[in-house]
Amino acid sequence: MKIAVIGGGSTYTPELVDGLTGLPVDELVLMDPAAARLDLVGGLARRMFARAGHPGRVRWTTELDDAVQGATAVLLQLRVGGQRARLGDETWPLECGCVGQETTGAGGLAKALRTVPAVLAIAERVRELAPQAWIIDFTNPVGIVTRALLDAGHRAVGLCNVAMGFQRLFARLHGCDPAELSLEHVGLNHLSWERAAWVDGADVLPSLLAGDGRELVEETELPLDLMRALGVVPSYYLRYYYEHDRVVEQQRRGPRRAEQVLSIEERLLAMYADPELAEKPALLEERGGAYYSTAAVELLTSLLEDRGDTQVVNLRNGGTLPFLPESAVIEVPATISAAGPAPVPVRPVEPLFAGLIAHVTAYEELAVAAALHGGRARVEATLLAHPLVGQYDLARDLTDRLLAANREYLPWAK
Repeated sequence: MKIAVIGGGSTYTPELVDGLTGLPVDELVLMDPAAARLDLVGGLARRMFARAGHPGRVRWTTELDDAVQGATAVLLQLRVGGQRARLGDETWPLECGCVGQETTGAGGLAKALRTVPAVLAIAERVRELAPQAWIIDFTNPVGIVTRALLDAGHRAVGLCNVAMGFQRLFARLHGCDPAELSLEHVGLNHLSWERAAWVDGADVLPSLLAGDGRELVEETELPLDLMRALGVVPSYYLRYYYEHDRVVEQQRRGPRRAEQVLSIEERLLAMYADPELAEKPALLEERGGAYYSTAAVELLTSLLEDRGDTQVVNLRNGGTLPFLPESAVIEVPATISAAGPAPVPVRPVEPLFAGLIAHVTAYEELAVAAALHGGRARVEATLLAHPLVGQYDLARDLTDRLLAANREYLPWAK
């Protein structure tokens, strides 16, 4: 089994490597154009495999074709423009009174415009050099990127850690093993709700909401009264919708997440340079991405071993949510087999949630078209369609700022 990680120079990679040491990997190849970072991360990855007594070969390369040639699976975790571009995504929308975030709103669109063409170029090389490989996308915005991959006919599945984080949290609060608890998770990537938490056929979510709720509030940064009123636990990203203005004020006062991550990355890279370090450092937990490694290993194992178990992934809607086009990409529990993911049936979605899902799905469809074809008019229309924008003058202003900040990544905008 050959696993290729595109964006392997990320400081997050050791988290992923930690999980991959539990798989029968013959060859792990980390690919990244940033050679200096790649040397540090690759060296640590090799030491981690050795420490685990894993016989697999670990190597790294700056050449994409070398990485994906004959791969069994290709994991995508790239960030076009790095944390500096992310800092822009988190900054210029605030100048217009809009949330500054790298996966939703205007900043999320900027990231999608930079990312989709790069991901599709990679996927085309995978199709040529490893036609049977599964592409597993962690790259944000996952829903938009996954839709672009599927529209282009690639064997792709989108993956996020939100559902797995809630599964672990709910199991701990209920006092059971995570494997005993399953979620009724519905929505889109970074726009999802937990509508039930099943243990032995009983929904324990009402009892969790009736408790003191401190950890639910800490996880979502939303008021407990809101969750009780809705009867669900929303993902953290719903705060950008339910408390938009408050979040904007918080973001204007506080440091940007990109600035915090840049500082953490500098410290991590210094640690990775230590030839004695052979395990992921505790500081990596502050980098983000909890449970991504576990989610990736479970998904990979099920795809390759035809397990037929249930996991939350990003995949085609088909007719799962009848109020959406079949071509939409949704985030729901799915049965994972060698043939790929198949969504499990979903109870009718309440209008309060279905309306927002449909609204953001329309935005995502426009975002894919803007990323593929470019053009100021497409960017403007996409922002106008986003529920966090929705005003013409605001959409035009945001378009000006988006293009000014991203011209070096968008050839059609130069």
